Amino acid sequence: MSSQRTTFVSPEEYLALERLAERKSEYFQGEIFAMSGASRRHVCIVSNLVGNLWQQLKGGPCEVSSSDLRLRVTPAGLYTYPDVMVVCGEPQYAEDQKDTLLNPVLIVEVLSNATRDYDRGRKFQHYRKLPSLVEYLMIEQDEPHVEHWTRQPDNHWDFVEFDGLTQSLQLTSIGCTLPLTEIYDKIDFPA
Repeated sequence: MSSQRTTFVSPEEYLALERLAERKSEYFQGEIFAMSGASRRHVCIVSNLVGNLWQQLKGGPCEVSSSDLRLRVTPAGLYTYPDVMVVCGEPQYAEDQKDTLLNPVLIVEVLSNATRDYDRGRKFQHYRKLPSLVEYLMIEQDEPHVEHWTRQPDNHWDFVEFDGLTQSLQLTSIGCTLPLTEIYDKIDFPA
């Protein structure tokens, strides 16, 4: 049996490399993982979300960001780029560069065949370690389906699913309503 050695990269080395890179990569416990490109549906859903949330949040204490802002989940653990994040109040950053957020209240991931299991499993496990996180959305791109997780005061998570385009979900952490018709605007599904 052969084994390959993986070179350990420190969080500081990762951030230095990432800030110079043309393409984004995630980091987890010393390893760097290249991120793949997104489909048209994925980009459209993220754009719909950011636009809708920006419109509802403007003038208030919360702000929305897209996948260009990095998130640090734990200092030596996970650095990643969620599809959408919302922070309320003063954003907290890992460093003076202000390109690595620490305190989102809402995280949204648009699921794909390549990321679905990770986003639902291990990644959500890491996200739950963020003390600031109150809500997590996982949005399917191939069918109108949204999974909504909400942290309760006793630290357990409630789960609600939304199917079809006739429903709206309430984001209590930021005081917004998202109709599924707006999440999936300009997305065609087979009949």
